[in-house]
Amino acid sequence: MATNPSFQLFSSSNDKPSLGLGFLESSEPPLVPPPPSVEVLSSEVSSTVKFTAEPVNLDGLTLLKGRVSTKEVFGLPNSDLVPGVYEGGLKLWEGSLDLVKVLRAEVQNGHLSFEGKQVLELGCGHGLPGIFACLEDAAVVHFQDFNAEVLQCLTIPNVNANLSEKSQRDPAPEACFFAGDWGEIHQLLPHARRSETNPNSSSEHGQATGYDVILMAETIYSISAQKSLYGLIKKCMSHPHGVVYMAGKKHYFGVGGGTRQFLSMLEKDGVVAATLVTEVADGSSNVREVWKLSYK
Repeated sequence: MATNPSFQLFSSSNDKPSLGLGFLESSEPPLVPPPPSVEVLSSEVSSTVKFTAEPVNLDGLTLLKGRVSTKEVFGLPNSDLVPGVYEGGLKLWEGSLDLVKVLRAEVQNGHLSFEGKQVLELGCGHGLPGIFACLEDAAVVHFQDFNAEVLQCLTIPNVNANLSEKSQRDPAPEACFFAGDWGEIHQLLPHARRSETNPNSSSEHGQATGYDVILMAETIYSISAQKSLYGLIKKCMSHPHGVVYMAGKKHYFGVGGGTRQFLSMLEKDGVVAATLVTEVADGSSNVREVWKLSYK
């Protein structure tokens, strides 16, 4: 485990007017327009796709991980992702497991509490980090994924399977599910602001808007999507005490993204600070990291 309370990284050339990030002028081909953002009700579980669950042990914590067929859901072979069509939500990525382990350690060390909090998991897939927040007495947990099919066939059944296995408080957490692109989904998220430029804005009842804790794992693989992801974070992160826990690889070979590009964007913008919580170099993949983001 390593820590770095004051992350610094040289910024790139000032090619983008809004953030000054020339490297975000990606050579990736333009994508097809994203599907419209929708809320997926918990009752809209797929009745045709086979869902099975098996236990996964996370340093003494046992959760269930679902399994469904990519071919059965999307008509695709066992592919990690097809940009703009399927963003890898049916695969259980290593970063999701790293993030749950870190969250558990943060709770045990008294550095984090989910009790009574409003939580958002971005790019949720299996939803294990959000499920952990539910088990730690969060008041609200909202799950977001690019694909509605992922929510219907995997996320909702996996949330139900895990929560039914554990004793739940009464009332249970408010679990809601939202599908859509990061550039548009804020219009549906109940606790998101409509603009990233005014984090001090409040609701009509005088209560601060935003989510207390935002969770995301393996969401920064695409350079072309990093700007919209960061914009969404600023619309959703409660001010001034909101935090983000982000798990990802230092570099994603073949797609160009990684923690260094994303953190350089944060530093250039000057609004959010980043602290390294842990680094994982177990040989099973590229070096993986978990970072904590908070307002400066």
